[in-house]
Amino acid sequence: MKTTAFLTAATRESTARPEARPRPTIRILLVEDDARIARVIERALTEAGYPVEVVHDGIAGLARAETGAYDLLVLDVMLPGLDGLEVARQLRRQRVRTPILMLTARDAVADRVVGLDAGADDYLTKPFALEELLARVRALGRRGADGPDPLLRVGDLSLDAGRREVVRADRPRQLTAREFDLLAYLMRNAGRVLSKDQILDHVWGYDAEATSNVVEIYVHYLRDKIDRGFPRPLLRTVRGVGYTIKE
Repeated sequence: MKTTAFLTAATRESTARPEARPRPTIRILLVEDDARIARVIERALTEAGYPVEVVHDGIAGLARAETGAYDLLVLDVMLPGLDGLEVARQLRRQRVRTPILMLTARDAVADRVVGLDAGADDYLTKPFALEELLARVRALGRRGADGPDPLLRVGDLSLDAGRREVVRADRPRQLTAREFDLLAYLMRNAGRVLSKDQILDHVWGYDAEATSNVVEIYVHYLRDKIDRGFPRPLLRTVRGVGYTIKE
C-alpha cells in the first residue's frame, strides 16, 4: 500500500507561515491515485496560484496530457491502469514535450535513472517538503517558458511567441491577445485535431462564461485574419470533432 505520510516536518511548519504568492502562468496536470496526497498537493499548488487539474489513474492522465493543453505534468509512478513510467514513455514517443516532474516512494539511484530515461525532466522522492515541490515546479516552469520553439511555423505562417508577432507569407497579421493564444495552441499541436473542449480548457481556462460558441466565433475571427486572401487555407474544421491547422 502506498504511504500517505509523505510530508516532512519542514513542510508542516512552513505551511503555517504566509508567503508571497508568485504570478505563475503555467497550467499543471497532477496524476496521483492517492486521494489524500492529491488533495494536499492540489491545495499547495492552487494556493501558490497555479491552475491545476487532477486525475487519478494513468490512462486518464495519458489522455489528458496527450492534448498538449498543460505546461507541466506532475506524475506519480505507481498508478492504476498505466504506471507513470509508461505514461512518460508514451508521451515522449508522441513527441509531447510537456515537462514532467515524477513523484515516487522509490529512492534508489536505479529507480531515478529509470524514471529519467522514461522521459521525466525531474524526480522527487517521497517524503518531500511542499516547499521543495513548489521550487521544482517553478524551475520546470521557467524551463518550459525558456524552452525550444518560441518560433512556430506551419507552411508560410509563422508565430513568434517571444515577440507575439504573426506573419503569413511575409505579411504581418494583427491579432488580439485571445486570437494569438488560440493560434499558438493550434500551431503547437499542428496536424492534430483539437476539440472545442480542449481549446476552451487551454485558451480560456477557468472563464466560466466561455462556451463552445465562443470557440467557433474566435476560429472565424482567426480564419479571417490568417487565411482570407491566401490561395491555400491552413486552419481547417473537422466536422463533429474540432479544429486543426496544417499545410
